[in-house]
Amino acid sequence: MAEGDDMQTFTSIMDALVRISTSMKNMEKELLCPVCQEMYKQPLVLPCTHNVCQACAREVLGQQGYVGHGGDPSSEPTSPASTPSTRSPRLSRRTLPKPDRLDRLLKSGFGTYPGRKRGALHPHVIMFPCPACQGDVELGERGLAGLFRNLTLERVVERYRQSVSVGGAILCQLCKPPPLEATKGCTECRATFCNECFKLFHPWGTQKAQHEPTLPTLSFRPKGLMCPDHKEEVTHYCKTCQRLVCQLCRVRRTHSGHKITPVLNAYQALKDKLTKSLTYILGNQDTVQTQICELEETVRHTEVSGQQAREEVSQLVRGLGAVLEEKRASLLQAIEECQQERLARLSAQIRERRSLLDGSGLVGYAQEVLKETDQPCFVQAAKQLHNRIARATEALQTFRPAATSSFRHCQLDVGREMKLLTELNFLRVPEAPVIDTQRTFAYDQIFLCWRLPPHSPPAWHYTIEFRRTDVPAQPGPTRWQRREEVRGTSALLENPDTGSVYVLRVRGCNKAGYGEYSEDVHLHTPPAPVLHFFLDGRWGASRERLAISKDQRAVRSVPGLPLLLAAERLLTGCHLSVDVVLGDVAVTQGRSYWACAVDPASYLVKVGVGLESKLQESFQGAPDVISPRYDPDSGHDSGAEDATVEASPPFAFLTIGMGKILLGSAASSNAGLTGRDGPAAGCTVPLPPRLGICLDYERGRVSFLDAVSFRGLLECPLDCSGPVCPAFCFIGGGAVQLQEPVGTKPERKVTIGGFAKLD
Repeated sequence: MAEGDDMQTFTSIMDALVRISTSMKNMEKELLCPVCQEMYKQPLVLPCTHNVCQACAREVLGQQGYVGHGGDPSSEPTSPASTPSTRSPRLSRRTLPKPDRLDRLLKSGFGTYPGRKRGALHPHVIMFPCPACQGDVELGERGLAGLFRNLTLERVVERYRQSVSVGGAILCQLCKPPPLEATKGCTECRATFCNECFKLFHPWGTQKAQHEPTLPTLSFRPKGLMCPDHKEEVTHYCKTCQRLVCQLCRVRRTHSGHKITPVLNAYQALKDKLTKSLTYILGNQDTVQTQICELEETVRHTEVSGQQAREEVSQLVRGLGAVLEEKRASLLQAIEECQQERLARLSAQIRERRSLLDGSGLVGYAQEVLKETDQPCFVQAAKQLHNRIARATEALQTFRPAATSSFRHCQLDVGREMKLLTELNFLRVPEAPVIDTQRTFAYDQIFLCWRLPPHSPPAWHYTIEFRRTDVPAQPGPTRWQRREEVRGTSALLENPDTGSVYVLRVRGCNKAGYGEYSEDVHLHTPPAPVLHFFLDGRWGASRERLAISKDQRAVRSVPGLPLLLAAERLLTGCHLSVDVVLGDVAVTQGRSYWACAVDPASYLVKVGVGLESKLQESFQGAPDVISPRYDPDSGHDSGAEDATVEASPPFAFLTIGMGKILLGSAASSNAGLTGRDGPAAGCTVPLPPRLGICLDYERGRVSFLDAVSFRGLLECPLDCSGPVCPAFCFIGGGAVQLQEPVGTKPERKVTIGGFAKLD
């Protein structure tokens, strides 16, 4: 039983050692200098937070041509063991710049030379090429002398060396060969000693005898982190510069107005953050392992997909090659047939010409026929021969080759095809669409409009995703509502929830796949259901001064003679006519919302609501000139403010004129504002592109809003004892346009609220 327990304990110890060894081996890559690929020795912290060996940094600066800013490698603190064999082997690899380059660098402002003042107006800034981030970092005028040593990293490297026994035992640097194993180290002397050598170099009664021995090490560090500017211990941390500072740095003008905290506070804050982050990572090892498995699976799929893509491309290119080869064969066959035909015709012509030579062919036969003395026989034979001789004579006089030797008609124009082959490339997915915020809005429905960037590949169809942002967040990933295969560049979202904020985004799709999503667009929906109505000019509307559009959604007031007469009587008394247009729908319950646009050039327009009976009673048969005291502005100018108990007014209007909205003190004192961020009473605010009116019939309240941002402008009480209808008043010239419902637009759109398409 005891032997089994010992074996189990031994196995556990071996497993722990294996885990520690694996962990240390995995950590080794964090301890390698990016320049020499060896473990850090006296690492310096660059402004980009990366580390580099001090000797390597000097070597890099020397290669860049900087002189006098990286420090001389021989300026390392000397020690009894400061011999060539103990110095860094990297120092022998450093190549100094050429003399002519040094002279040029000095003349251009590097270092100090006769005639150059210290602290010049434009001090030279040294740029260091970081080998880790491949970026140029600014070291300042002092170069490497202004950087801190990473003592923590040095300690980690030393612990790592000791744990994995890198380099074996540390030997005494003062012994004669063969050296003994070192047992002590001295920070002041910066050397390692055996017992005998330590006593020899630290005799009693001398100042060196007060040196405190340490464990043997290959890297000697100062006791504390010192300020590179003032050689004092750092005590504070500048949050603005993100740099450790000493007491002298703290009072310098360089850190004037900066947020400086004691280094203890910075230490505790960073340690807490690092501990919290590390605890989170260690507590989610299952998640890390799952992500690793997912990434490995993605790597496998990538390899398979890459192989498939290569095979597809190879197959397509082979197909193109086969088509080209087939076309080449057919073209060559056509050339061959044309060539054979021409050669046959030329060969026949050559034979015909050869027959005309003396003593051969036709000429010889003709000469023999001429020897015939029998006249009838000669006539019989010479008749046919004469025809042949005549044709040969004519051909001889009008000689032309039977075929041309040129094959220009067989030339190919492959410029277009070569251009297509040169431009042959992989299919690209559509780029992220750009949502047109000028045409996208929310009213009774949400109308979404977008376009592709100019040089984007075309999209076959689009996918629209939307969600509400004002609902409680559910655990897990964000859930989007999605509509697939939307054609065109606009769409409708039907029946949105009132008083909500929607986030929408779009992405395109073609044969290459789905592209990136567009930027999210936030849309506010109206606070109440939209009220659809038309303008009714039967009550209080003068046909001479008011012009209502055919669709009864727009009205324009044209100033006439009464306004001119009022201007004429301006000094004796001004009485202006008021024209009123009502909506053809009255509200008797619930909440309603509608929006309109007022022409900024309007002289005076009042937009609001009122009791239908009061409006008809006030404006039906009213004289052309009415008293300005009867101004239907929330009912306050009618003398209601003189009553002991103020009742809710029968009218609620918002006054607009000359591109401004007047928030009157009388209306605001009884109506109140919509919130602390609303505009102050008795002032004017710019006229928004659209105005929104929200009527709460049960509460007897009317709210005027900016219909674009849904920012509240004014809230007024209203007498809702009867039917309430929209009303618009005009004094002088002006125009009002009701916002059309989204669903009534004539252009074709795709509905994303359902699955049906609307024409």
